[in-house]
Amino acid sequence: MHARSIVAAAIDGVSGEVFKARLAPSYVEVLDWIGRLPGPCAVAYESGPTGFGLARTLRAAGLRCEVAASSKLQRPAGDRVKTDARDARQLARLLRLDEIVSVRIPSPAEEAARDLVRAREASRADLMRARHRLSKLLLRHGIVYSGGKAWTELHDRWLRQQRFDSMPTQAAFDDAYETVVLATARRARLDEKITVLAEDSEFTAVTRRLACLRGIAALTGFALAVEIGDWHRFTGLRAGAGGPCRLPAAACDRRDPAHVPAAPHRREADHRHRAHRTRFRLRCVRVDDRRPAGPRRVAAHWGENGDLVGL
Repeated sequence: MHARSIVAAAIDGVSGEVFKARLAPSYVEVLDWIGRLPGPCAVAYESGPTGFGLARTLRAAGLRCEVAASSKLQRPAGDRVKTDARDARQLARLLRLDEIVSVRIPSPAEEAARDLVRAREASRADLMRARHRLSKLLLRHGIVYSGGKAWTELHDRWLRQQRFDSMPTQAAFDDAYETVVLATARRARLDEKITVLAEDSEFTAVTRRLACLRGIAALTGFALAVEIGDWHRFTGLRAGAGGPCRLPAAACDRRDPAHVPAAPHRREADHRHRAHRTRFRLRCVRVDDRRPAGPRRVAAHWGENGDLVGL
C-alpha cells in the first residue's frame, strides 16, 4: 500500500483461486473491489506511513481488518525478491493461516493528540539544533558565555549585546539568534496546548497517574499516555522492567515501529528520575555525617548491613 497506488491480492479459502488487482488509493475503490470477491472477506495490510484510515473505513463497513506489524511479518529464509505483488500474496497467506501480528489501531482523537505531541517533539529538536548553531558560531569567534547557566533571561540579554565588525558575520548571528527566538516561542505555544489537553481530555486520568511517578511531569506523562495508548498490552515481567521509572520496556523497543515515538519521552523521564535520585542520595550522605561519633564507629566496625547493628 503506497500513497499513489495499492496492490491487492486475495485467496479464495474454498477453491484456492488467487485474485489480483492494482487499485487507486481510494477507500471507495478498495471497498468496491472487496465487495466483488466471493464470500465473506477479511483484510490485512502492512503498517506504514499511510496510517489507519483504510482500516477504520473497512471496520466501519463491517469487515475484519488487521494492520500487520512490519517487524513481525514472517518471511521465508531464502526469499530475497521483494515486490508489491509478492508482498500482497504473502499477507493473504498469513491472514489465511491467522499468523499476522497486528498493531493496535488508535482512535481518531488519539491519533490527533499524537500529532500534537510529535509536533512538540519536533519543535524541541529544532530548538536544540538552533541553540547549538548559535553557540558554536560564537565559539568560532572566541566568544564564550561565563555568567552562569545558559539559555536563561540573563544569557538572552548577553546575546543581544553581541556585535561583530564583519557585516556577514553579524547577519549570520542575527539569523541564528532569530531562529532560536522563534523556535522557543513555537515550543512554548505547543506546551500550552498540550497542558490544556492534559488537564481536560480522555488522557487526563492516565496522565495524572503517571505524574505520580518520580521524574514525570504533565508534558511527559501526556506524551506517554498518548503514544502508548493501551497499557494493558504490557503484561508479565516485560511490563515495568524498562528502567528506573518502571515504565514499560516496550515503550522504547526499536524493533517495533509502533513504539519508537514513545522512546524520547521515556528517556526524558529516566533522566529526571536519575537526577532526583542523585540529589536524594547526596542529602542522605549529609544527614548521615551528622550522626554521633559512637554510632559511626559501631557502624564502621560491624558494617551498615550487619545483623547486630542497631542505630
